[in-house]
Amino acid sequence: MGEPTAPPNTPVVAFIGLGSMGLGMAKNLLKAGHKVIGVDPSAPAREAFSAAGGAVAATPADAARGADVVVVAVVNAQQAEAVLFGADGATGALRKGGLVMQCATVAAAFARTLGERLAQSGHELLDAPMSGGRARAQSGELTYMASGSPEAFAAAESILAATSAKVFRLGRQPGIGSLVKTVNQLLAGVHIASAAEAIALAAKAGADTRAVYEVISASAGNSWMFGNRVPHMLDDDYTPLSAVEIFVKDLGLVLDTGHEHRLPLPLAAAAHQLFLAASGAGWGRLDDAAVVKVYEQAGDFKVSSPKK
Repeated sequence: MGEPTAPPNTPVVAFIGLGSMGLGMAKNLLKAGHKVIGVDPSAPAREAFSAAGGAVAATPADAARGADVVVVAVVNAQQAEAVLFGADGATGALRKGGLVMQCATVAAAFARTLGERLAQSGHELLDAPMSGGRARAQSGELTYMASGSPEAFAAAESILAATSAKVFRLGRQPGIGSLVKTVNQLLAGVHIASAAEAIALAAKAGADTRAVYEVISASAGNSWMFGNRVPHMLDDDYTPLSAVEIFVKDLGLVLDTGHEHRLPLPLAAAAHQLFLAASGAGWGRLDDAAVVKVYEQAGDFKVSSPKK
């Protein structure tokens, strides 16, 4: 089979960040017929993308010179700032009228300011944080919480189609998408922490944790995160699909947003402390389900259970 044929008006994409989610997204763009130029500081990530048929550039600026759209799939606002405006940043090389599709989880205020800065340089911004993790990035079934001008959505249409199952169009102004993602991360972080606490209580009190998992999965106490993360705990498998450090960062953004609006967020604060404790104990790079280790260490027990 030959290379996929790009449909008409398919933009050339500079893809910055070939990490846990970015690599899967970039590969799906290749499958959809886009020319994609990848950038990442990790040699294994670059090699994996090149092996999939992607082009690789040395810097964000080099990638952006030949692109219509720059997709930013990095970890945080500091990295987004660096790859867009730092030395060899993409913005200075991207053609006038080109689009920046910013997918990292960042503060809404950062996204609003980014939109203003890009408008001054003659570029569009789609504020498009995403949810779904590595698995859905690989399958092209992400959920986007996006905001931007009609022109920004039009420029990103083929990229959104190739990488997502659902796109929420939340308004014209950058920052709305990032605010909604912040709310999502509040719930996600609290739900992982509460799942860890619940299964820890079951284990410490002597219950069969696999039986508890089956019961809760069919009961009112279930949540998406309980169903997805507790199996990691039961298997004692903390291969990082989404790391503890991600929720140290994201729940920090949640609390910053509450501070900005003078709204107390005690559940988010408690969950943040739990992830901080896990990170401080040396488990920051493990899967975020490893937050249960805080309870295991405190009570000298294990929640894992052999498969039946």
